[in-house]
Amino acid sequence: MTLQVGDKAPDFELKDNHGATVRLSDFRGRKNVVLLFYPFAFTGVCTGELCEVRDNLPRFSDRDTQVLAVSNDSIHTLRVFAEQEGLEYPLLSDFWPHGNVSRAYGVFDEDKGCAVRGTFIIDQEGVVRWTVVNGLPDARDLTEYVKALDNL
Repeated sequence: MTLQVGDKAPDFELKDNHGATVRLSDFRGRKNVVLLFYPFAFTGVCTGELCEVRDNLPRFSDRDTQVLAVSNDSIHTLRVFAEQEGLEYPLLSDFWPHGNVSRAYGVFDEDKGCAVRGTFIIDQEGVVRWTVVNGLPDARDLTEYVKALDNL
């Protein structure tokens, strides 16, 4: 079941594309978090979405918000993807145990073996304040995230 607005966001610990450990709780009391789940690096829709976030990072940082993008790819794949696309925000690997964090947020597609396009805006207290889940082929609208952040 997908997390809903008002739910406490499950804490997690994942490695980023540089092998550093990132925890959701690292941002508690400091920053809001936009947590983006996406199916796979190097695919058309995912690349387009993540590059749009890259091109609009000030819209998040200006709102005391950290973007974290999560896929079920390995950290090695994510490192190459980030370098190729110039992505300077953390890409987190939910590779092993495969999909555990995606499952905790209710966005893991068991049949496909990957996360669907789930987005969660989590406030500084660790509460989900906005969410949207799109199917695998359906890109999300970045302006919706910014509007939701403005309402925090």
